[in-house]
Amino acid sequence: MDRLKGRVAVVTGACSGIGLGTVELFVAEGARVIAADIQDDKGVALAARFDGAVAFHHCDVMSETDIESTMRAAVDTFGRLDILFNNAGAGGSPQTIAEMTGAAWDFSQDLLLRSVALGIRYAIPHMKAVGGGSIINTASIAGTQAGAGPIAYSVAKAAVMHLTRCAAAELGRDNIRINAICPGLILTEIFTPAATVPDGLARMIKDSMRQNAHNAQPIPKPGLPEDIAKACLFFASSDSEFVTGTSLLVDGGMHTGPRTAWDPEARAERTRLAEERRAAWEAGQA
Repeated sequence: MDRLKGRVAVVTGACSGIGLGTVELFVAEGARVIAADIQDDKGVALAARFDGAVAFHHCDVMSETDIESTMRAAVDTFGRLDILFNNAGAGGSPQTIAEMTGAAWDFSQDLLLRSVALGIRYAIPHMKAVGGGSIINTASIAGTQAGAGPIAYSVAKAAVMHLTRCAAAELGRDNIRINAICPGLILTEIFTPAATVPDGLARMIKDSMRQNAHNAQPIPKPGLPEDIAKACLFFASSDSEFVTGTSLLVDGGMHTGPRTAWDPEARAERTRLAEERRAAWEAGQA
């Protein structure tokens, strides 16, 4: 407890999913938080729930003005800015590269990459004023391999990881650390956006994800927002004071290797097929 006592954080996309889980954990650890989001009703309710520890600030991360005012709100409201979690985002364009329009591409990059760059840019002067800080960016396993997300989303998340490295190098001497988290299969609204997925269908999709998580990675449970929040707490706290420019996989082991590396049934099937081939070869030699 109190690992963030006396510190002030901005969390974007704070009213649901990973952002909400992070706000809850940061407050439990002693931080005061600017909860930045476009969901005004949820934001007001969140601030009321943590009376005095959380203040809501409307922020559309597609707007440079909103991003700048959100960083300033941390100082105006709580007197300083120590931590920024650049988390807000969505799936972006689902189009393939053969279908992609310039407008769809630009929307995805602005939402998922430009917003992160501007968040860093406008946090810098406030963090320098207090002697440094920690910035955490939400990337994704989609940024590490093909097929884990739509192409525009995947490219943007890969760029977030490289932005994290480059900005960390530039800002290290200012005692500003920058790291990224690459979530795997996390049960959040990104898979069931309210604008396009009815409530009943959303519940069905999430139930299916919970039941089938053991088929996706070695750790046989679905990832939850609190799993990412705990990683975020590590980067936000002094526990990671010698860590910067990294991208941490929080994916239940998806990157450990192919399915045969961790699924006993897949290994058994591979062995069975190998034995069948050998038996067929030996029969042919007889």
